[in-house]
Amino acid sequence: ENLPGIREWVTDPPPFELDVDKEWPRLDVDAVFSANTCHIMSWPQVERMFEGIGKIPTLKIFCLYGPFSYGGKHTSESNARFDVMLRASDPSSGIRDLEKIKALAEREGLSLAEDNAMPANNRLLVFRRS
Repeated sequence: ENLPGIREWVTDPPPFELDVDKEWPRLDVDAVFSANTCHIMSWPQVERMFEGIGKIPTLKIFCLYGPFSYGGKHTSESNARFDVMLRASDPSSGIRDLEKIKALAEREGLSLAEDNAMPANNRLLVFRRS
């Protein structure tokens, strides 16, 4: 729903939509940004997203924004409530644990370079190609 407005940003290349349930086109980009996706996808879809990102030969940086848990513990009570709400709506969704996300990234040759605190108990994870 935000893509039309983002396309108006004349200094940036236009965004493109990737569906983790479909074959991706060949991408020649050095960075990918994904926001608020992992917690609304099933775990197999999260795995496919990382597999797709791992196949981008020119990729240097992958930035992932959203809520994450650490060692199975939520970073706030509001994130715990949000996780319960997500799982009640769709049992395959939910806030993902950072260690599991890191393991997926490492399988694709990416390592966590930064873990930045963001507003509303979100994080900005920056992965770099190893």
